[in-house]
Amino acid sequence: MTIFTMLLPFVALVAGTVWDARSEENPDGASFGPGLALDLQGGTQVVLEAVTTDGSEISPEAMEEAVGVIRQRVDANGVSEAEIAVQGDRQIIVEIPGEVDDETIALISKAAQMKFRPVLSMVAPQAVPQPSAEPSPEASGDAEKESGKDAGSGDSAEADSGKGDSAEGDAAEAEGDDAAADPEALLAKIAEEHKELKPTDPSDPAQITPAVQEYANQLDCLDPKNLQGGGGDDPDLPLVTCDEIGSAKFILGPVEVDGTSLVNATSGLMPGQNGTVSNQWGVTLDLNDEGAEKFREVTQRLYTLEQPRNQFAIALDGLVVSAPSINEPIPNGQAQISGSFNRESAATLANQLSFGSLPLTFDVQSQNQISATLGTEQLQRGLFAGLIGLILVVVYSLFQYRTLGLLTVASLVVAGVMTYVVIALLSWGMDYRLSLPGVAGLIVAIGFTADSFIVYFERIRDELRDGRSLRLAVQRGWTRAQRTIYAAKAVNLLSAVILYFMTVGGVRGFAFTLGLTTIIDVLVVIWFTHPVMELIAKIPFFRDGHKASGLAPDRLQTSSGPRYKGAGRVDWEQPSAPSDDAEEAREGAERAPAYAGAGVSPQSAPAATSGTPAPARTADGRRMTIAERRAAERKAASEAAKNEEQL
Repeated sequence: MTIFTMLLPFVALVAGTVWDARSEENPDGASFGPGLALDLQGGTQVVLEAVTTDGSEISPEAMEEAVGVIRQRVDANGVSEAEIAVQGDRQIIVEIPGEVDDETIALISKAAQMKFRPVLSMVAPQAVPQPSAEPSPEASGDAEKESGKDAGSGDSAEADSGKGDSAEGDAAEAEGDDAAADPEALLAKIAEEHKELKPTDPSDPAQITPAVQEYANQLDCLDPKNLQGGGGDDPDLPLVTCDEIGSAKFILGPVEVDGTSLVNATSGLMPGQNGTVSNQWGVTLDLNDEGAEKFREVTQRLYTLEQPRNQFAIALDGLVVSAPSINEPIPNGQAQISGSFNRESAATLANQLSFGSLPLTFDVQSQNQISATLGTEQLQRGLFAGLIGLILVVVYSLFQYRTLGLLTVASLVVAGVMTYVVIALLSWGMDYRLSLPGVAGLIVAIGFTADSFIVYFERIRDELRDGRSLRLAVQRGWTRAQRTIYAAKAVNLLSAVILYFMTVGGVRGFAFTLGLTTIIDVLVVIWFTHPVMELIAKIPFFRDGHKASGLAPDRLQTSSGPRYKGAGRVDWEQPSAPSDDAEEAREGAERAPAYAGAGVSPQSAPAATSGTPAPARTADGRRMTIAERRAAERKAASEAAKNEEQL
């Protein structure tokens, strides 16, 4: 029954992959082969040079922050296994697997701009479900009246949200279903509506027009594509955007302070009362004279507003990196951002602000195609080495376990097919790409996977050496073997996890495949190898110990003669073929408690005749050392040999 438990979901995975790969209606569906990374597939190399419009110097920290911005754009655009690194003082090398279109090149080369905008509204990150039916004319008319009343009153953010929802029907009727769902059409509509508005100030909630609200309703901050940034937002228009991690959605007013007005941003412990230093981390901003004057006017206005309109959002690359509330007007251009910061997060925000304050742009210096010839050659050599390793494992299994070794081969085949299907599904669903280090992880996993089967089989053979039948040997062997297997695989998985999170680049690909194959190995042993072994135990060929089965008594050395069992015990004769009933009775007798008196157990009683165990304790009840037990065993064996000679 356990085999079917594994086979049913596995067959469903394979069938789903084959069906989706052959589907003509889904050209971007699953593929029979996994996606390949840059070193195996080739791709495009883009060299970007950072340029400042005012000729200012670019610090190494600013270059590292630029790499982070570009990586965020590339990853959010659905490209995986991209390699991005700084070269020299001003150049950034971007290597992307596969074909790269002009839109992606334009995205990664856009300037990252920082702007300060007032917050008009802040809502949950999910998209708002659109109504399936058009609203009635009466409802639309009532919504229009309600919208006009709210816009004129300029009430709190809650009233603004209701106004946007009521005006949604008008926007849908004006533009139609297709236009309302098109972000470009909505942006054009926002620009048209804003021309007719006369807001009292950038914090005026009347700027949340029907088109703005519709755009906010459709924006899903949980979609990674909406977290790629890229700047390009109009500073004179409202902006609907997300924060960097997609936890909140913002409707922001026009730009009031540009990032170039920021002179310096530093992180550190915030000052407390009476000039003391607190234990709270934060970020300190210093603005130039022009920025300080504008900042004073803005903070005086925001200080009087309600939440969240008293917040001043800092948008870098079109995404909100911080939106602090204004607790008091700031007249001198020196602001402090405090909150739930630690040392690392405060330093990250300071670096982002310092980078965004630079008038920095990226020029494309070169764009070249990268050949996968070298990677393909290395892949062929790696696969050849893996094939040799697999052949050696198979030869060893058949030599050591005879026909039973075929179960090892079958388990390796099942594990290999499962790994291939899982990687193919990850390539389709998550755009995972298999790199050369990842292939190395798969090759190494062959030996790790075979270890589990060897541990299991050796436990079974140990039980057979103790005189148990094959059926009971399989049961007891599995009970003991699974603890060893779980412990070993836990160490492998822990090593893979640590390696994945502590490294970068290709090493992470090696760690990922190593961890994946470790999990699959455990599943195969539990759901395939052990159930099949239970079935094998019922076949007379294996149950009776045929010479070609790998479980023959002569190969297991179960003939008569002394054998050390541990804990100071020596077995002098072994039963050749016990029955299941006799074996179960013997096990019950072994588990039954007994007391020999004087604090000595039956196992520690002195040996009187051959076939009894050597003592494990001295006459005074002290537990023997290993050397003392071995000496007692040798003495018992010698006395037994003399008795046999006399007889």
